[in-house]
Amino acid sequence: MSRDRHRETLHLRGARSFTQGRFESVAREALDDGWTPEEKAQSELKTEVAIERARSIVSHTDSPDVGFTTSINPYRGCEHGCVYCVRGDTLVLMADGTTKPIADIRVGDAIYGTRREGWYRRYVKQRVLAHWSVIKPAYRVTLEDGSQLVAGGDHRFLTERGWKFVTGTEQGRGRRPHLTTGNKMMGVGAFAAGPNKNDDYRLGYLCGVIRGDAHLGSHPYRRANGRSATAHQFRLALCDVEALLRVQQYLDEWRIHTRHFVFQKAATGRRLLHAIGAQSRPSVDEIRMLIAWPLAASREWAAGFLAGIFDAEGSYNDGCLRICNTDPTIIDWIQRCLQQLDFRFAVEPIVYLRITGGLREHLRFFHTVDPAIVRKRDISGQAVKSSARLAITAIEPLGRAERLFDITTETEDFIANGIVSHNCYARPSHSYLELSPGLDFETKLFAKTNAAELLRETLAKPGYTPQPIALGANTDCYQPIERKFRITRQILEVLAECEHPFTVVTKSALVERDLDILAPMAKKNLVKVFVSIGTLERELARKLEPRAASPQRRLQVLKALSEKQIPCGVMVAALIPALNDKTLEQVLESAAAAGAAEAAYVILRLPNELKDIFKEWLVAHYPQRAEHVVSIVRQIRGGRDNDPRFGTRMSGTGNYAELIERRFELACRKFGLNDHGAARCRAELDCSRFRPPRGGQLNLF
Repeated sequence: MSRDRHRETLHLRGARSFTQGRFESVAREALDDGWTPEEKAQSELKTEVAIERARSIVSHTDSPDVGFTTSINPYRGCEHGCVYCVRGDTLVLMADGTTKPIADIRVGDAIYGTRREGWYRRYVKQRVLAHWSVIKPAYRVTLEDGSQLVAGGDHRFLTERGWKFVTGTEQGRGRRPHLTTGNKMMGVGAFAAGPNKNDDYRLGYLCGVIRGDAHLGSHPYRRANGRSATAHQFRLALCDVEALLRVQQYLDEWRIHTRHFVFQKAATGRRLLHAIGAQSRPSVDEIRMLIAWPLAASREWAAGFLAGIFDAEGSYNDGCLRICNTDPTIIDWIQRCLQQLDFRFAVEPIVYLRITGGLREHLRFFHTVDPAIVRKRDISGQAVKSSARLAITAIEPLGRAERLFDITTETEDFIANGIVSHNCYARPSHSYLELSPGLDFETKLFAKTNAAELLRETLAKPGYTPQPIALGANTDCYQPIERKFRITRQILEVLAECEHPFTVVTKSALVERDLDILAPMAKKNLVKVFVSIGTLERELARKLEPRAASPQRRLQVLKALSEKQIPCGVMVAALIPALNDKTLEQVLESAAAAGAAEAAYVILRLPNELKDIFKEWLVAHYPQRAEHVVSIVRQIRGGRDNDPRFGTRMSGTGNYAELIERRFELACRKFGLNDHGAARCRAELDCSRFRPPRGGQLNLF
């Protein structure tokens, strides 16, 4: 690969289609990770970290295949994948009531999501935490109202029966809740197109705002010398400066210059009012001409007029959109413009015109006419329900791959083209650290900065029953960003304070930083640390785990733990048939010599989200063995790439799986691991010492 091609691949982010960067030799540890400088990559990949304020931190599992029932994951990401979403031109509902293509969304943007409150989901404002894209096969979902959504098969939308994937099967390996024709999507339906802001639109807007709320007049008066004169004045005063600035801009385009000033200072019971004004006769006469009623109003003029009169006289509260005015001529023009744009309305006492049809029609009004004042377009708190025709009429593959985009948000959802759309932090493959779906999720990470705070709240709840907590069950709790964020350190401080038992699985040397906490807890039988080592062959290890500490460095970690009398063990994972399985006994022997007292192993699993990336990795590095490796994996998994059943998913079935199990047992017996030796007797962690946390603030550093 040429140097230019190498640099290009580092920017092609994605799990399945752009996987080249995943196979580059990039060292994970910035400190002593056991690799020599020659073995490190020549160019480092940039890591992006987003802050995540988690709502809960202790996870529970009833799987019989893992040795824990509760776990904590301080970070999302590292070597795991997210579901990619929708096509780049899909419109997302922004927090100011406008829309923007998802391809143009940026981290930090304010958008709408939903949150369940009582019986309903309700719209809430939130922030975008991450944004990325990938090229993968796309599907078109057509709805009853004619609108369409283009998304990846793994994306989820909210239906009347809950979240559903775009594709799936009713039985077998691909079984999962998925969209079918007849399902009804939840949301407001397709967003309306915005107005064409041509001269007609601008004239209509000026007419609506100025006739609705401005002072425009010429008044005779007598000067001090007794002579008659005429004062010409234009003044528009509003609380919301967005409308003022738009009017000032439009007037400037007709070379009518106005000055901006404070009309009323804020005081008790009074709001701050800004104003623009002009006092020359030519300016006032020109404005009169601009706001004259047209002989025949175009759709653009009608949209501009409704936007202007709404900014001047409209309101939007408690799901009711009203425009108020007492001038019969203005009321007549409002009705004519609403009819021209196909809006239904009702006329109420005190001359209110109320647009009917619920949130769907209110959003269509905002998008069709585009008023300037953001405050009047706030839909927060409204329930996610609609009369829109959102039943699915067709789901079809496009037959090609497209660039699809996804965002991560605070509520884990967003509004895509009027439909509530889920975003995922990670694929279901979060079980094993060494199986990465691609470059995106080695470099786009999420730090749960409130993890220790949530843990303290959980442990303080009445009736809490302590069970050993597994740290980093999904992602390595000692991955490189831990050096900066210290979230794992904060969690350990809370557990130490409460004398709560826990276990750690890591492949990082950073665990040595916390020996000052681990050692005292070990004396109370409150902690065990497992170090993951898949092979001792340096070249293979560098290809398998290019950003992790070297195997030799991990053996040094085991030795350091043992010297501090911290119970430790080795996790041989993932054990890959015909690749690193031959070194099983060597790993166990070296780990035992370094001080490990326990051992476990996990045979390679290939869930749907990982099978393609692993097969590509095999072809890239071991093309002659690739077919053989996959063949044995399928033998272990009952003829499939993966067997998700409890009881067999970690160890597999068949002759090969039985052979590995027998080899593992004999090696453990030979090297004194797993109770095979008086000096290495395993003891269950002590849950009896637990005490609830004390009050007061948590020391974060």
